[in-house]
Amino acid sequence: MAEANAKASGTFKIGGDLEVNRLGFGAMRITGKGIWGPPEDSAEARRTVKRVPELGINLIDTADSYGPFDSEDILAEALVPYPKGMLIATKGGLTRHGPDIWRPVGRPEYLRQCVLTSLRRLKQERIDLWQLHRIDPKVPRDEQFGVMAELQREGLIRHLGLSEVNVEEIQAAGRFFKVATVQNLYNLVNRQSEAVLDHCAANGIGFIPWFPLAAGSLSAPGGILDTMAKKLSATPSQVALAWVLQRSPVMLPIPGTGKVRHLEENTAAAGIKLSDEDFRALDAQGREAWKKSQQK
Repeated sequence: MAEANAKASGTFKIGGDLEVNRLGFGAMRITGKGIWGPPEDSAEARRTVKRVPELGINLIDTADSYGPFDSEDILAEALVPYPKGMLIATKGGLTRHGPDIWRPVGRPEYLRQCVLTSLRRLKQERIDLWQLHRIDPKVPRDEQFGVMAELQREGLIRHLGLSEVNVEEIQAAGRFFKVATVQNLYNLVNRQSEAVLDHCAANGIGFIPWFPLAAGSLSAPGGILDTMAKKLSATPSQVALAWVLQRSPVMLPIPGTGKVRHLEENTAAAGIKLSDEDFRALDAQGREAWKKSQQK
């Protein structure tokens, strides 16, 4: 297995000036079941967070809705004072009404509250990257983008990002502020955001794929991922993550976990380099699997 260090994933400059190692950490799973309440094993969750910078990871993605609030609280408890160069990205705009229940609220006064309370929980004077978790369809999007731009001008936010958006929405937001990152569902077998990824690559926008480890039936015993993993002395999930990293230089995957062992396994994927032949073979089968899933 490759040595676990995120530095092997290469670097990307978010917003053109904040350089991070491309393999990050998603802090959603350091909460309870249904992303509701505190984690079942608080001590292990805190050990996991403390291990993050030791593995060369300097991009952590969280949200005020994870818990809600528990994820941000744990990050601050475990990491303040933050290691030099650590970028804590957070999100706002989703409300919680129970386990696995997420509802967007994009009223400007609420989004402002999200930013101010995240600053307090994370113990920061400025959020380096704040992302709108979802565009609220019940509120004019220009109002949502407008307050984000205001908060940036006020110095409370350094860079702004979006989540689960299409190319037209990115361009619409770009009339209010420079879009630094886009966070969409993307992995080997889910290609619904290919056009968005291509747009991000063409415009220097960081693309943060959530659920990056998923590989569906391709990870079945005897399948292409299983065979490739054995050849590389890795796990199928590590190979799937290595493929994601190689897909584009703007890719910033954030696999999440609340366990140290899983964190170390995920980080080791940064050191796995697929041959051009293996990359193309995985890409072709992933696209085929996605196409079949859309025909059902």
